[in-house]
Amino acid sequence: MTDDVLLTFNAGSSTLKIGIFELTGTQAINVGRGKIDFDQTPLSLRYSVGQDRYEKSIKGDNAANFVSVVAETLDHMLAHLPGRLRAVAHRVVHGGMTFQEAALLDDAAIGRIEKLIPLAPLHQPQALRVIRSIETLRPDVAQVASFDTAFHSSQADIVRRLAIPRGMHDDGVRRYGFHGLSYKYIASRLRQIDPTTAKGKVIACHLGSGASLCAMEDGISRDTSMGFSALDGIPMATRPGWLDPGALLYLMRGGMRQPERIEDFLYHECGLLGVSGISGDTRVLLEDTRPEAAEAIDLFCLRISGEIGRLCATIGGLDAIVFTAGIGENQPQIRARVAQRLQWLGIEIDEDANNSNLTSINAATSNARLFVIPTDEEQVIADEALALIT
Repeated sequence: MTDDVLLTFNAGSSTLKIGIFELTGTQAINVGRGKIDFDQTPLSLRYSVGQDRYEKSIKGDNAANFVSVVAETLDHMLAHLPGRLRAVAHRVVHGGMTFQEAALLDDAAIGRIEKLIPLAPLHQPQALRVIRSIETLRPDVAQVASFDTAFHSSQADIVRRLAIPRGMHDDGVRRYGFHGLSYKYIASRLRQIDPTTAKGKVIACHLGSGASLCAMEDGISRDTSMGFSALDGIPMATRPGWLDPGALLYLMRGGMRQPERIEDFLYHECGLLGVSGISGDTRVLLEDTRPEAAEAIDLFCLRISGEIGRLCATIGGLDAIVFTAGIGENQPQIRARVAQRLQWLGIEIDEDANNSNLTSINAATSNARLFVIPTDEEQVIADEALALIT
């Protein structure tokens, strides 16, 4: 490794994912990855650097003294990284109307991120506590934030508008879209794989426990399935996706009146878990023979294919579909079922290529290309940080 190292932090509700990057001139080269699982007791840091594997029990308190967790993590990792820590970069879910690109973090920028907590109350605080911890422990180290919403700032105002009073839209109640770091990576990677197709009309399907779709033209976001929040769009593991607000009014009149209870219900009790009553994990549902499991999978694929149709209307056609993230990259059954529902578009899948998880999985006679491309949000975070600190 060189003398300069960059760490990326991707904070979730139950995990903290860490990327380790070597800085060589104008490139950030990934040399390792790590994770802390907050559901484990005691906490455990696991990471790799090249062929070396490390594991460390963390004594810090995740709830009461999170800075101690970050302190132990940095102390252990930097002891095994001969390079100098030059910068730390973070994934921040919501940039609102304030951040339309990555930003260097100072007190003013951090304050602006904190003001966006009401837009992402479950996600924003997770990133902020890591940012504040690094600021306390290593004030000499530059910090950068990359925003999941920023990639979608290219969308037309008509696409981002909800059918509500104009003043509310102007105040920020609008469609933002998420998973932007993943889509930015897919756009870049597709340009390397198939430059001609990448310039066309492409719909990327980020299918994981959180899931969304994005319609792009020449790698630029034109529309996406998620809207004001990460609850919108297609069904997810435990989130409902599109939901008639009248259903919420009905539930509120029936006794679900506290915002916290509604929030917990929407984020943790719906989606594939709610439909099946079994699990929100598509791997479990695909292996389960009960009809409820099959219905959840069918609904998932129906909504994905339906959203592809809607997005085609926005961009006026379709040249390619890209499947990415945990489900999109690894579950050929889901890809095949989505493709089957899109036969009316002239889409045909190559079963052998699909079952082998090849990069190109469309049949030669298909009207649109089909790709499986692993995403790498950490690489985008590192690249955006490097551009700002050099």
